Amino acid sequence: MPRSRGNGNFIDKTSSIVANILLRIIPTTSGEKKAFTYYRDGAIMLAQSEGNYAEALQNYYEATRLEIDPYDRSYILYNIGLIHTSNGEHTKALEYYFRALERNPFLPQAFNNMAVICHYRGEQAILQGDSEIAEAWFDQAAEYWKQAIALTPGNYIEAQNWLKITKRFEFE
Repeated sequence: MPRSRGNGNFIDKTSSIVANILLRIIPTTSGEKKAFTYYRDGAIMLAQSEGNYAEALQNYYEATRLEIDPYDRSYILYNIGLIHTSNGEHTKALEYYFRALERNPFLPQAFNNMAVICHYRGEQAILQGDSEIAEAWFDQAAEYWKQAIALTPGNYIEAQNWLKITKRFEFE
């Protein structure tokens, strides 16, 4: 059931209240507080099923301008990548996933999403009759999935199965 801005559920409202309290009591600079506010507002909009991605992107872009911590920036950049992925803007999405990984190389979800995009491009190449390009995309997807799996070995079971079936990776 879609959520609306005016009628968010109890957990959403509670999380927002707790975040506001923490923002007031934790010693941070005003710039960090502003960055968090933009990040939170962008994340809230991203989570909404009506998908107001343009406004969410504006908040995330402002958050990247204000946030100085590389780890925190990595999650903002990752979320920007998610929006571009949802919008079908795969090249932009890959760019933001790369930027997130430059700041935090321990984001398996970024590697996974990059692999999914490469796999999709491989499938599109097959539909266009270009098996050579398809194989290159599938090989790239395999590399990204290997990195995601190395970071979280118990996750990405479907990717592990695909890697086994296509003989791109052997597991012990």
